[in-house]
Amino acid sequence: MYNMDRLYEAVAERGHVCVGLDTAVEYIPPRELSNAASVARAILAFNRALVKATIDVAACYKVQIAYYEAMGLEGLKIYADTLYCLRGQGALVIADIKRGDIADTARRYAQAHFEGDFEADFVTLSPYMGMDSIEPWFDYAETAGKGAFVLMRTSNRGMLDFEYLQLQNTPGHTPRSTPAPGAAAEDLAGAPLRLYDAVGDKLGALARAHTGRHGYGAFGAVVGVSPKSGAEREEVAAIRSRYANLFFLIPGYGAQGGAAEDAALLLRDGNGGVVNASRSILRAWTAELKATGKAYQGPDCEADLRFAAEAARRAVITMRDDIRAAAGHRES
Repeated sequence: MYNMDRLYEAVAERGHVCVGLDTAVEYIPPRELSNAASVARAILAFNRALVKATIDVAACYKVQIAYYEAMGLEGLKIYADTLYCLRGQGALVIADIKRGDIADTARRYAQAHFEGDFEADFVTLSPYMGMDSIEPWFDYAETAGKGAFVLMRTSNRGMLDFEYLQLQNTPGHTPRSTPAPGAAAEDLAGAPLRLYDAVGDKLGALARAHTGRHGYGAFGAVVGVSPKSGAEREEVAAIRSRYANLFFLIPGYGAQGGAAEDAALLLRDGNGGVVNASRSILRAWTAELKATGKAYQGPDCEADLRFAAEAARRAVITMRDDIRAAAGHRES
């Protein structure tokens, strides 16, 4: 059984939310920060509180390693402890590491993040050195069920620099004028293929060779939610149709501007993707205070953490329900 099958089932049970533990010092309640032995220890306590509060309403968690690497050796220890906490709660974990090297280097990276202190269920990968930067990771899919999300069409402004370069007369890639298997007839017929299509086509072929019990490949794709116009919405819907066998990790929600209706375009039959949010969940407690115009006056730092965790839980539930409603409206 692939971890992607487990993720599909988690979405069906608990909704589409992927909680991003991209935890920065400014997200921590001040009293907790001042009373903790170190910044890193305060971040770990914050992470643990949020995981405990959201474990039954989140499909998975994504931990961005950069936030922990920036704190040096103690930060990497906190990263490992956060992963250990998540695994202990039975959570599915995406290590957001964006590795993209080849040969023995890739195998060592895979060993580092699919085994030992930094073990996760999924990783994020960059494909731009070619499929031989992906293949060493795939051994772990077959032996241990591990998964990955490969950068395909992201949600940042710079995606236009490379991901949108047009492909011309490229062998091995189905042109949009001939919809791929399972694609809708209106799949942007006649529109040029982009570099992200080349990535998607390679991943789609990999998925067809290694399909799990719910019809998705062991490895999926990162596809960001950022549509603002009708044309962009058509493009996003076409991506979902063209790559029906790829499970999506969907960034860009919340603080980056994506809405539930946008995320729903990248889902399939109410599943097929998890939607990541970090700041809007991690900082939900500050947003609640700002909305009320009040300062929090709990009795101690433990109460501060509890308040932050409860606010995060409310944010996850609201996000979950909004996406479910948008997905249901789209499918109806």
